[in-house]
Amino acid sequence: MYALIQNNEIVKVFANPQGFTLNGNQYSSQIFALWSNEEKQAIGIYEIETDSSNFKDESYYNNTNEIFELNDLTVTRKWGTATAKQLNDVNATDENGDDIIKDGKQVVIKGLKSQKISVIKQQASGLLSPTDWYVVKANEVEGYTIPNNIKTFRTAVRTKSNEMEAMINACNTVAQLKTLYEYTGETNPTRPIGEFPKLEVI
Repeated sequence: MYALIQNNEIVKVFANPQGFTLNGNQYSSQIFALWSNEEKQAIGIYEIETDSSNFKDESYYNNTNEIFELNDLTVTRKWGTATAKQLNDVNATDENGDDIIKDGKQVVIKGLKSQKISVIKQQASGLLSPTDWYVVKANEVEGYTIPNNIKTFRTAVRTKSNEMEAMINACNTVAQLKTLYEYTGETNPTRPIGEFPKLEVI
């Protein structure tokens, strides 16, 4: 990213190379790649530095709009303090603070924990569905027995799903929830919340 500086003010920000007109002269977008920094600075074009110290994972936090600061011909792109997203479910209210009721039920805004648990349930269901036919067959065909590896796998998926949900529900802050999903280790990266089991084929 580049900024056009005139009279010690940021006049324009170039998020991507593009042609522009300055003081009656037409400049091609190619100058951003072909010109040296000294040549660009000679007409007031300065590369923007990025300070992402306040920028946080948008899956868990609401970041402010980016701002551009000029200090002694150094342009810095930065953000204000990020705020954590809603961790727990909350009742939806209107502009007067009254509860929003739809079809006789309170409208609820799902928090991060509910959203994460919903994903866990979907993943567990997706893992179980390919082996559901074993259960159906066992219920419909006399004498048919579900293979042990299938039983073990299905039980393990449900157990892990319950463990994951319990870990999510135990979080008191967004930072704690985020940590559950962060991988550590180089050779075999792991995360606190763990992984779902895989079906052992025999």
